[in-house]
Amino acid sequence: MCTSLRGCTIKGHLNGDDPIAELKPAHPPRLYGSAGCETWSVRFSPDGSYFAWSVGHGIVKLLSWPLASKGAGAGCNEEKTLNCGQTVWALAFGPCLSARADALHQNRRERELLLAIGLNNGAIQVWVVSTGNLRAALTGHQAPVRDLVFTPNGSLTLVSASRDKTLRIWDLAKKGAGPYVLRGPDSWVFRCSVSPDSSVIASVCNLDSKVYLWSLRSYTFMRHLKYDHERTMASCDFSQDGALLAIASYHSTTGWWLDLWDPYTADLLSRVEDCEVCAYRSDNLLTSLSFSPVGLLLAFKDYRALRIWDVEQDKLVTDTDHNRAGGVCCGFHPHEGVIATGCRDGHVKFWRVPRLIPSLKHLCRSALRFSISTYQVEALPLPKKILGYLTYRDIPKQKIVYCKEHCR
Repeated sequence: MCTSLRGCTIKGHLNGDDPIAELKPAHPPRLYGSAGCETWSVRFSPDGSYFAWSVGHGIVKLLSWPLASKGAGAGCNEEKTLNCGQTVWALAFGPCLSARADALHQNRRERELLLAIGLNNGAIQVWVVSTGNLRAALTGHQAPVRDLVFTPNGSLTLVSASRDKTLRIWDLAKKGAGPYVLRGPDSWVFRCSVSPDSSVIASVCNLDSKVYLWSLRSYTFMRHLKYDHERTMASCDFSQDGALLAIASYHSTTGWWLDLWDPYTADLLSRVEDCEVCAYRSDNLLTSLSFSPVGLLLAFKDYRALRIWDVEQDKLVTDTDHNRAGGVCCGFHPHEGVIATGCRDGHVKFWRVPRLIPSLKHLCRSALRFSISTYQVEALPLPKKILGYLTYRDIPKQKIVYCKEHCR
């Protein structure tokens, strides 16, 4: 049984790989792959009460969450339409707090919820979520803004990544203040991520086989994480304790890789890679990844499937084939077991995430690693096996993912 509401289909009694809901654009493309209609970004608000969806054609939809289903009153599905006038590449809600930082800031001052939108012309629009009004327009980037992230410490600090080969750091609490500009890469900056303690920015560039780490305290370059072979960098994300940095990359002829790095020591800890059959499919590239806000789950998207890897147990807990090819982004709900994926034709699908309870060992490790570096852990007078666990050296070194379509 299902019911349609403002372009959204809510489904019930689902089993297997079916999505729990789907959002359809009002004006779908006449031809698959038509420019301008892509959903390049999907985001849930930090408290989980809103969902932002870049519909394509310069439009962003703000929907209240959970989505209304059959029999719900009209007021249960608040919707705002933001007309940005340019192709939308990136979305970010703020202010936000990482899970660990939230526990340390119980008496924080509440701020109004904002939505930052990165556009094709290099501008960043900042909207007030409660009213749907434009609060500010930030200019300075000379090319499309490909990614945005608010620092997870409750402040109004916004980091932007652009094809103009720069990162910019904006303080939205200071009206009219210019950004700090971080330069260094000689390629487009595709993605950026901020560590949960708001001390480090990680960024990746499309044609530069290196990961750039920057200090968010001194606004200076720290180090590279280097790859031996040429590859296209696609995405990056920190784990919830900041002890792991996941990097997605691919090569048009040899497939894709998902790597876990120690950002403190620059050690490559583990690798998940495409199976040999799929590695030679030029239409199956790793496009997005995201750590879950709960436990040690890592979701990653290629064009044809959403997969969720339980890093602690070293197993895939979700391996979902897409009926609609061309998935390009994904994002977890901060509390509920739901993940959203966006596609090249403007559609969004919502999937149920397996409800796994983190082990007590992992909760203790996360609490410790949020506060201290790998070097500090290694200096502790602890048994070697415990040190290996606390520094994630116990993760299996390599794993090959086999797709359902070709490798049954």
